[in-house]
Amino acid sequence: MNKFTYTEQDGRVRQIVLPVFLLLFNSLTLGDRYWTDWRVFLLASSISFALYFGHWFINNAMALHIHRRHPSYQRVIRRICLSSLLASINSLLVTVLVMWIYGQLGYPVAPTRWLLALAFVFLTVIIVTAVYEGIHAFEQWKRYFMESEQLKKAQLQSQLEALKQQVNPHFLFNSLNILDALIDDDPQQARQFLDEMSTVYRYLLRSNEQNLTSLSTELAFIESYYQMLRTRHGQSLHLVTRISPQYANHQIPPLTLQLLVENAVKHNIILPDQPLTIEIATDDQAQLTVRNNLQRKHTQVNSSGVGLSNILTKYRVLGQATPTFQEDDQQFVVTLPLVAA
Repeated sequence: MNKFTYTEQDGRVRQIVLPVFLLLFNSLTLGDRYWTDWRVFLLASSISFALYFGHWFINNAMALHIHRRHPSYQRVIRRICLSSLLASINSLLVTVLVMWIYGQLGYPVAPTRWLLALAFVFLTVIIVTAVYEGIHAFEQWKRYFMESEQLKKAQLQSQLEALKQQVNPHFLFNSLNILDALIDDDPQQARQFLDEMSTVYRYLLRSNEQNLTSLSTELAFIESYYQMLRTRHGQSLHLVTRISPQYANHQIPPLTLQLLVENAVKHNIILPDQPLTIEIATDDQAQLTVRNNLQRKHTQVNSSGVGLSNILTKYRVLGQATPTFQEDDQQFVVTLPLVAA
C-alpha cells in the first residue's frame, strides 16, 4: 500500500468524490457565473482541483498516522473524531486559500457563500472520513478472512496427509497378520500372497501423491487386491463390479474401495457354505455403492475403527458430500459420491 493511501479503494473513491465535490463547492462559492462564464469555470476548476487534490493526500497521510497510533477496533470512534478534526482544520486552511485566490482573480466570494462553502466542506470531510474508516475496516476483515481460510486450508491439507500416511501402516499390519497365519497353514499360498502383497503395496505408496484418483484406476487396484484376498479365502469370496463407463473418469479418494473391501472381509464370516459377496456399482446419480451380504463373525473382531472413519474424514477434508452407511439384517451398504473430473 502506498504510504499516502489509506485504503486499497482510495483511487476509486477519489475519482468519484473529488469531481462531484469540486463542482458543488465552486457552485456554492461562485454561484451562476461558475456555470455561465467558461473562463471562470476552467480557472476555478483548475485552481480548486490542484489544491484539493493535494489536500486529499495530506488528509490521507494524517489518517494513516492516527490509525497507526490507534489501530484497535475499540478505538474506531476516537480515530474518526481525530481524523475528522485534523482533516477539518486542513480543509479550512485550503478552503480559505482557494477563496482568497478567487478574490485576487476578481471573483470575490460573498460572506453568505463563505459560510455555505465551509459547512459543505466540513460535512464532506466527516462523510468521507466515515466512508474511509468503513472501507478500511472491511478490507481488514477481508484480509483476516482470507488469511484464516488459507490457514484452515493448510491445516486440512496437513490433516489429509496424516490420514494418507495412516492407511499404509494400517494395511501393512493387517496384511502381515494374514501372511503370518498362512505361513503355517499353507506355505505355497503364503508365497503367492506375498507376491500379490508387494504389487498392491506399491500402489499404496504411489497413492499418497494425490488426493483423488480416477474410479477406473481404483477399480484396477481393487482387482489386484481382490486376487490377494482370494489367495487366502478362495472361492468363498466374490467380487462383483457393475460400473457404468460414463463414470470411469470420475474420482474418489485413493484407497477408499480397499478400506471398504477390507472392512467387509474383517467383520464377516467367509466360508465355502457361507460365501461373502462384495458388489461395487454405480447409479444414475453419480454415486458409487459398495454392498456386501451381512454375516457377522460371532467372535469379537479387533478393530481400530480406522477404515470407515478415514473415509468420512477424507471426504470432509476435501469438501465433498458425506458418504452414507446403511445396515439391515441382510446387507451393509456404503454410498459414496463420485467427484466429476
